Amino acid sequence: MSRTVPAPDELHRPVPPYPHNPSAWSQRIPICVLAMVAAAISTHLSLYQWGFIDGVWDPVFGNQSSQVVTSDTAKRMFAIIGIHDAALGTLAYLGDAILGFAGSTRRWQYRPWLVILFGIDVIPLGIVSVILVILQGMVVGAWCFLCLITAVISLILVYWAWDEVRVSLTFLWLVWKQNRSPALLWKAFWGTPTDEGDAAAESLLAREVK
Repeated sequence: MSRTVPAPDELHRPVPPYPHNPSAWSQRIPICVLAMVAAAISTHLSLYQWGFIDGVWDPVFGNQSSQVVTSDTAKRMFAIIGIHDAALGTLAYLGDAILGFAGSTRRWQYRPWLVILFGIDVIPLGIVSVILVILQGMVVGAWCFLCLITAVISLILVYWAWDEVRVSLTFLWLVWKQNRSPALLWKAFWGTPTDEGDAAAESLLAREVK
């Protein structure tokens, strides 16, 4: 079946349980902007780790940032994953921005795979950032101002991204509940138009907005 293009008002309808559409540009653009800011910060830290610049900018903790970025913990991570943690952060934040910009304002239904991939990139990054901040204080015994900034950004991104991920997962769950069909669920995951998928979306949109 082919998918009928919804009217503009349909694309911006609130998606329960939220009083807004979590795939709207007003929701996603701030995420992308913050992700690019975090990518720029991580790039600065990465350049120091790779030896391309002589120091890390830190107006609060001074030389402690250098201690954190070049700590034994950071070196062990490099030995394990083969790339500096700051460089990995740059790639992850750029991924957040790219995935955030991709898709329409109804991608929670039309591209669930994209929303879930977006969530996989954003949410674990926030968890890792919190772990790294804890390691700064408990293991390294020093603090990095820019690292703390990126950790705060990561948590904000998790908070902002979760509603869209939740809506996509709820949509897929409704598709599954209708027929318990793995084939239909698979089609819904990839955004293939089906009557069952459209019915599940309408069922979700008809719920009460909290």
